[in-house]
Amino acid sequence: MGIRLVLKIGNEFKESTVTIEAPEVNDDIQGVINVVREKDRPFLVGRKGEMQHILNLADIHLFHSEKDYVAGVTKEGSFALKEKLYELEDILPSDKFIRLSKSAIANLYEISHFEASFNGTLCVYFKSGKKDYVSRSYVPLIKEMLKMNRRKSE
Repeated sequence: MGIRLVLKIGNEFKESTVTIEAPEVNDDIQGVINVVREKDRPFLVGRKGEMQHILNLADIHLFHSEKDYVAGVTKEGSFALKEKLYELEDILPSDKFIRLSKSAIANLYEISHFEASFNGTLCVYFKSGKKDYVSRSYVPLIKEMLKMNRRKSE
């Protein structure tokens, strides 16, 4: 059973509304939710020195905790954000960003490759050349997410 799309356009509508009716939240429904949320919040504001920068979510490779703030890392460098990691996890599209550890969230599309280590963790290499580590407790979640995304593209 596929998704049935109903689109109603008219001057009688005062605002745009997205309504989803489904028996459960599956991958397809979650994808639609993520697209709508991303449109609602397509960027973050990050601080570098005294300057405030507009950061497009697609440009962010990694979010990680510093001492007293969360940093968003892009090819232009690291930017201090006011959001906490758990807040970012709630607003980021779950099909594009994955939790690596208690202190890091990565953009799946900026990851180059993984390397397994002897202690059960994974080393994540980014296209930018940076690397980070996946905590053992997050390894099964990442493997599952990679499997699901691979199926979608086949």
